[in-house]
Amino acid sequence: MVKAIGLISGGLDSILATKMISEQGIEVIGVCFTSPFFDNSKYSKSLTDKLGIELKIINLDTDYINMIKKPKYGYGKNFNPCIDCHAFMLKQAKNLMEELNADFIFTGEVLNERPMSQNKQALNNIEREAGLKGLLLRPLSAQLLEPTIPEIQGLIDRNKLGKISGRSRKPQLELAKKYTITDFHQPAGGCLLTEPNFSKRLKDALEHNEASLNDLELLKIGRHFRLLDDKSKIIVGRDESENNRLVGLSEKSDLILQPVENKGPIVLVRHYQNDPNIISIAAGLCARYSDKGGNNLVKIKFNDIIIEAVPLTEGLINEIRI
Repeated sequence: MVKAIGLISGGLDSILATKMISEQGIEVIGVCFTSPFFDNSKYSKSLTDKLGIELKIINLDTDYINMIKKPKYGYGKNFNPCIDCHAFMLKQAKNLMEELNADFIFTGEVLNERPMSQNKQALNNIEREAGLKGLLLRPLSAQLLEPTIPEIQGLIDRNKLGKISGRSRKPQLELAKKYTITDFHQPAGGCLLTEPNFSKRLKDALEHNEASLNDLELLKIGRHFRLLDDKSKIIVGRDESENNRLVGLSEKSDLILQPVENKGPIVLVRHYQNDPNIISIAAGLCARYSDKGGNNLVKIKFNDIIIEAVPLTEGLINEIRI
């Protein structure tokens, strides 16, 4: 029996690609990737359970983060190295294909759906970088692309594959109707690398060699500030949930501050330099975002020490905000 590895994102395109392949009697094994920047594994698992196919979940960590630092094909509008990212994931899928003795890999990519990463040249670059020449099938746009090895060998009927191109979703919606697919919600969340604010934080973190998984988790919460010494970073919780997460992610070398009498944020200082000026700024931020802070002195506690802090001015806050 012909066997294929399918990249499952949880979105409509990957559902349609899977249906298009499986209806030709091909065994499909899905693969879903997670990273510090995206995780649609729950949605993908729910989807593959409904489709009756197996799902492999692969976590991308250190090597993936190293790729993000210096992508061969550069970044998109924000900090998203989409071409390098797709190639990286496909390399992992290729290893799985060889391990499971599958015949080819397919994705839900659509020609020209994304101008930068899904034009014909970009698709060819991804295929080449992944080492999958002729073994990477894009079912939704296959008739507009060069025939792949499984098509040439007759493992799959090219005439039953799609010829979709462009950003319009109308062809996909028509296919969904044909396959009676009604549950195709967008995956929860998206890739954080495409979000402007997160991209700024990540760029700053990598410039300061803050690339541990703990560092990356911290980027997802709170207000972030880089002190003028260019070493220490301060993160201010925005609500109780973020306060709890900051405490949970804190390391022994971090400094934790919090208001004593008012409700307010947990403030975490990373790369604390034992500098009174750093304490003053961190305490000022804690006071600024505390209830009833205003221009009043606020009692702030750290390391069993209590000080009175003056809330920082908006001018200084904006100067150090990431």
